[in-house]
Amino acid sequence: MPVSHAKLPGHRTMNPCPLYHPDTDTVFLFFVCVKSEISEFRQIITGRNAARLCYVTSRDHGQSWSLPKDVTEEVLGEDLKSCATLTVGPGHGVCSPSGRLIVPAYLYYIHSRVCGLPVPWKTKPHSFIFYSDDRGESWHKGSGLWRQKTGECEVAEVTCSSGNDLLYCSARTGQRYRVEATSSPQSMEFTDAHYNKSLCEPPHGCQGSVVSYRPPEATQDEADGGEESPLQHSVTSWLLYSHPTSSRGRVDLGVYLNKSPLVPSTWTPPWVINEGPSGYSDLAVCQDTHSFACLFECGKDAACEKIVFRRFTMDELLNNSSKP
Repeated sequence: MPVSHAKLPGHRTMNPCPLYHPDTDTVFLFFVCVKSEISEFRQIITGRNAARLCYVTSRDHGQSWSLPKDVTEEVLGEDLKSCATLTVGPGHGVCSPSGRLIVPAYLYYIHSRVCGLPVPWKTKPHSFIFYSDDRGESWHKGSGLWRQKTGECEVAEVTCSSGNDLLYCSARTGQRYRVEATSSPQSMEFTDAHYNKSLCEPPHGCQGSVVSYRPPEATQDEADGGEESPLQHSVTSWLLYSHPTSSRGRVDLGVYLNKSPLVPSTWTPPWVINEGPSGYSDLAVCQDTHSFACLFECGKDAACEKIVFRRFTMDELLNNSSKP
């Protein structure tokens, strides 16, 4: 982390979530900052949030960084009163074609209090996003996934030829299956959150990564129509998703492909890129070379012994992804 403990004495910084704005050549790095002695469990039980939502920026590709800026109150607003704790990522944010900066996060929301004290079993995690329309000068809380208990999430834009692009969200759960939802970038409201039984979760869930990819037109034309709706016909992007592929534990990291992102049932079976213990991952698209990068945790005896970088091409992905 570029934020040293010397600058934030007695605190720990967690969950780095980078975001790049190409127009200003600025890297934003979001994270949460919490006093070292205060645990997440303590915050949930007491209902007293101790996590601060912060970010630093770099305009020289990470050679130097700004001082941290705290945007907790700015982002949460009135919801801060009902927030037991919060965090961002980990993973990456996105910059939409319109220039909107979007950051994934989640909070523990206090749904009920008795005599002013939170009811612990009614303090539940919910994924949400926050965004900026002025190149990071100000930040606003967007939509949340309120129907299910969801945690760490990532978002990706599904582009359409009509210009009515959608925002796709993939969120961690502890309920055996991943939750996914779509939203209009204009409204920033997720209205169709649902469990996808094609995407399993290990016990207690695990963070996963999702990116949007625009394939060459010739390749795009070969995509299966599946259960296409009129809106699906206008979709010009695919989705890639990385995550452990077993429902029994964090093992066998795989990459899934969906050529029809608005049809939940059209995710391919995963191509396993790391056999054995595997944990958190983050995907990136190398658009000019039609290749992808994945940074992930893995190990021999545990899923977090080391961090590995793996690069693969679109042809490798297509050759190793079975049709649904």
